[in-house]
Amino acid sequence: MKKKFLIAASVAVVLIGVVVYFTSNNSDTQSVIEVQVERGEFKVIVTTSGELQAENSERILGPSSLRNIRVFQVKITDLIAEGTVVDSGAYVATLDRSEVTNKLKDIELGVEQSETALKNAKLDTTLELRNLRDQLINLKYAVEEMEITVEQSKFEPPAAQRQSKINLEKSERAYRQAIENYDLKIEQAKAKIQGIVIELTQEQSKRDDIVNVLDDFVINAPKPGMVIYAKEWGGSKRKVGSNISPWDLTVATLPDLSSMVSKTYVNEIDISKVKKEQKVIVGVDAFPEKKFKGEVIEIANIGQQMPNGDAKVFEVVIKLIESDSILRPSMTTSNIIETQIFEDVVFVPIEAVHNKDSMNFVYKSEGFDIVRQEVVLGETNDNHVIINQGLTENDLLRLDLPDNADGLRVVRLKKKQSEIEKETNKLTESNLSK
Repeated sequence: MKKKFLIAASVAVVLIGVVVYFTSNNSDTQSVIEVQVERGEFKVIVTTSGELQAENSERILGPSSLRNIRVFQVKITDLIAEGTVVDSGAYVATLDRSEVTNKLKDIELGVEQSETALKNAKLDTTLELRNLRDQLINLKYAVEEMEITVEQSKFEPPAAQRQSKINLEKSERAYRQAIENYDLKIEQAKAKIQGIVIELTQEQSKRDDIVNVLDDFVINAPKPGMVIYAKEWGGSKRKVGSNISPWDLTVATLPDLSSMVSKTYVNEIDISKVKKEQKVIVGVDAFPEKKFKGEVIEIANIGQQMPNGDAKVFEVVIKLIESDSILRPSMTTSNIIETQIFEDVVFVPIEAVHNKDSMNFVYKSEGFDIVRQEVVLGETNDNHVIINQGLTENDLLRLDLPDNADGLRVVRLKKKQSEIEKETNKLTESNLSK
């Protein structure tokens, strides 16, 4: 009985050991993540998000003469819904007239004052010149009287004759001075009236400018199309309450939907990879199943800092080669720019590559062993990296960190003959210099 008990106990211990062994092995197997080294086409890409825009569009503008009437900001009080399809001449928006209306009242008051001043100046001039003409007539009579007196003094003593002549000369001089003064008064009156007329004309011109501008405060479409509101400096779109200025009169646009572009921004780290005419795959977030071919047509020369960001970015414009009726301005796009294509190369996931002491390596499976295999890296994309040296197609790599990773055998690459010769030459030159 005791013997049977011992046998049963031994069997139980063995079974427990087997269960523990397989359990631990299963857990290890589940934690191991291996990938194969691949060979084939490798694309170096730059991925960005952007926004669809029409390549060409007609701008719908506010009044172009705001600066002429010294109005530098006008509020939008009414807008039709964005996306509305309008005919040529159809209503689009209304601007606030209050500031311009107040200016018009002030200028009309100025026009009235100038008209009154002109009328008064003409009346005053008429009265003043009439008085001067009467004085001239009287002075002329006085001269004639003095001439008669001189003529009659022939029979008087010489002193009386001399006095008559002096009186005549005084009368003639007074008459001449009066004529000169009259002429000057006429010129003075003309200048005064001309000044008032100029001022009146200026006021009338300002009034006419404002009246003409007021007609433009109701904005209509210059041609048929779909209304898309313009963006302001901060990136938000025009809306009721937005202001337009003489330096930014665009209220909305009428895009040409037959030719679309994706405007995007590339980080300064990647911009050197992007070149004109590179192929792009453009996706539209609203229709994830749709993909469109495109190419890079513009790259900004100067970077800019995006709002709420630290990194510098460069604007890149991508033209869609294909068109579709579903595409609309302001749709969000995902852009995959193919900066380089390698036809037949070996590549692995970026996660498989590690670095220590300036050595790039991978954890490579060799049978039941794992080694740290040194590798030479090439170009990378978002997910993979090219291996120029150290691996071949279908090699197995560990993505997880093996046990005792630091104690694994390191397999270094053999130096190429050219590298050995370079090092030998350096040593020789160093010895000769000593």
